[in-house]
Amino acid sequence: MTAIHRAHKCFHPIENELKDPSQMKAIVRTSLILCSSVYVATSLFGFFLFGDKTLDDVLANFDGDLGVPYGSFLTDIVRVSYGIHLILVFPIVFYSLRLNLDVLLFPHAIPLAFDTRRFYLVTTLLMAFIFVGAIFVPSIWDAFQFIGATAAVSAGYIFPAAIALRDTRGVATKKDKLLSWFMIFLAVSCSTVAIFSDLYTVYSNEQVDEKLI
Repeated sequence: MTAIHRAHKCFHPIENELKDPSQMKAIVRTSLILCSSVYVATSLFGFFLFGDKTLDDVLANFDGDLGVPYGSFLTDIVRVSYGIHLILVFPIVFYSLRLNLDVLLFPHAIPLAFDTRRFYLVTTLLMAFIFVGAIFVPSIWDAFQFIGATAAVSAGYIFPAAIALRDTRGVATKKDKLLSWFMIFLAVSCSTVAIFSDLYTVYSNEQVDEKLI
């Protein structure tokens, strides 16, 4: 699901860059096969390594001693690999977020690529917001949970659906608008449930920490 979520909101920008748009179908299939293979392999080898102690997020298992030869070296490799993963993924996600937010805030303006001042303004505001969040959020796992429940849902589902509803060019059909409303309703519902679940988890962990102290 994560692979599909990250891929679908980048579909149109990537398609616009292709000389032959008909190649997009093969690109999507290849991307999904590769991503699915990586996720399946990660889950299987994670279970083979940790067994019944495998956590919901298998990466959390690498925080401690693996109890295997060269365990610390393997843990370092996983951490470095995940850091590289974040570095490579961030520009893709940020690009879609900035593009969708710009269209919502400036629907009648010229394309963002041709307006340097607006480009730097939107980029600076978003980067400042992300930077402040990175400083004040104590745990990166909490950040991932809330980002997945808010920003990721907004960039992937709510913003594109809202753009279709605005329909400044008058090309959206009635079916498109009904589907957009359904996407917004589904995204808001899922996001609300995820946020309350994350808040409950954080509160429960704080209560446990207080009892231990």
